[in-house]
Amino acid sequence: MSISSTSNEGKAAIFDLDGTLLDSMRVWDVMDVKFFAGRGIECPQDFSKSVASMQFHEIAVYVKQRFHFSDTPEELMAIWNRMAAYEYAHNVVPKPHAVAYVRHLHETGAKLAIATTLPPTLREPAMKHAGLAPYVHTVCSTGDGNCRGKEYPDIYLYAARLLGVRPESCTVFEDLLTAVHSAQSAGMQTWAMYDASSEKDWAAIQLIADGTLNDFSDAPSIL
Repeated sequence: MSISSTSNEGKAAIFDLDGTLLDSMRVWDVMDVKFFAGRGIECPQDFSKSVASMQFHEIAVYVKQRFHFSDTPEELMAIWNRMAAYEYAHNVVPKPHAVAYVRHLHETGAKLAIATTLPPTLREPAMKHAGLAPYVHTVCSTGDGNCRGKEYPDIYLYAARLLGVRPESCTVFEDLLTAVHSAQSAGMQTWAMYDASSEKDWAAIQLIADGTLNDFSDAPSIL
């Protein structure tokens, strides 16, 4: 995919998937418990927060190193992909009013991107199942275009270039404190979606985000 040059024209929205557009974080929590239980280990309380902003391969390397598993990172990712594939294709649902809001933005002329840590094998079935796919212009994951994890602004800047808009014309919707920081450092507006996985950081998120949401019925008009 070629990257368009930036322009002054139009507004854009860049959405995270897990925990923002999709009510999916509980799937990973359940999978984490099952994965570690299968190896005779209790899932560490800090695990979800530790890996929240990492890309998929980074998580596999982290898990291998932290728990001294003999599996290669690729073998770990294959296990998790098998566990997650069914859930994302059949059971993950959108956050309340998410599809209606994305459709509204699309119909009113906004350019829309997904910026996620999910690999294509999970993000594409999930977007199709949730009914989001027809309204999104471009999708990228950390790792695409040499983008680092969401503790850096890379993926948001990359998504803006793909859409052909300047960073200051973008509104980013995220659920993680680290991701909100990164999007703001890219010069973008930020709206934070509440998710149980980021509850401990919610007070801090509310202090720095340009706006906060409990569902998309209160989402802003960005045009």
